[in-house]
Amino acid sequence: MTTPLLLTDPVVEPLVLLPGMMCDARLFGPQIKALGGGRAIHLPPVGQRDRIEQIATDILNAAPKRFALAGLSLGGIIAMEVVRQAPKRVSKLALMDTNPLAETPQIAASREPQIVKVMAGKLAEVMRDEMKPNYLAPGPQRQEVLDVMLTMALDQGEGVFLRQSRALQRRIDQQGTLRKLRIPTLVLCGEHDALCPVRRHENMADLIPNARLVIVKDAGHLPTLEQPDRVTEAMLEWLD
Repeated sequence: MTTPLLLTDPVVEPLVLLPGMMCDARLFGPQIKALGGGRAIHLPPVGQRDRIEQIATDILNAAPKRFALAGLSLGGIIAMEVVRQAPKRVSKLALMDTNPLAETPQIAASREPQIVKVMAGKLAEVMRDEMKPNYLAPGPQRQEVLDVMLTMALDQGEGVFLRQSRALQRRIDQQGTLRKLRIPTLVLCGEHDALCPVRRHENMADLIPNARLVIVKDAGHLPTLEQPDRVTEAMLEWLD
């Protein structure tokens, strides 16, 4: 069920935000504060199903009739599926630190030991191992962001990890979806993102007609928290 976080002027098109794996509204906390003064912001759950297609369908069933859509990492993967299913309902799209490709067999297989550990009650251990500091940019804020990431993950719980892992394993290639886009699209990436690197976002922007590519300096995989002001500025320009 979609939960409106902030609602002010109903004339302004609402914004749907989709967080990354094991994340929640805190991932977009600075952006919600900055953008929510003039529009409704919705943050639907993305951990209740184990297929990307089902997650996207649930989002569409609960979402406003037409909306701007932004997703980071897993959220971006889901956002691409939302647009694939209902391209006319999305007015603008922002894809941040994400991946349009299907999961490779090697990466899919590498998730199995993680799944086994989480089923054995070792979620915190898996998250500490997987949310490596090198996914983030170097700098004094790195540990603070890692702490927020771990807190979000533990609050989400084992079930969400298992369902999201299966969803990622089964995801489809969305490059064809990107080629068909005809809406204002922001492609944004932290310059130090080792999980979804800059080159992949350059390729994504090349696929999308008239996409705007923004590389966020001094940020890694979670630029919304690492460099919130720069991300907010890019999103304001995209929404304008």
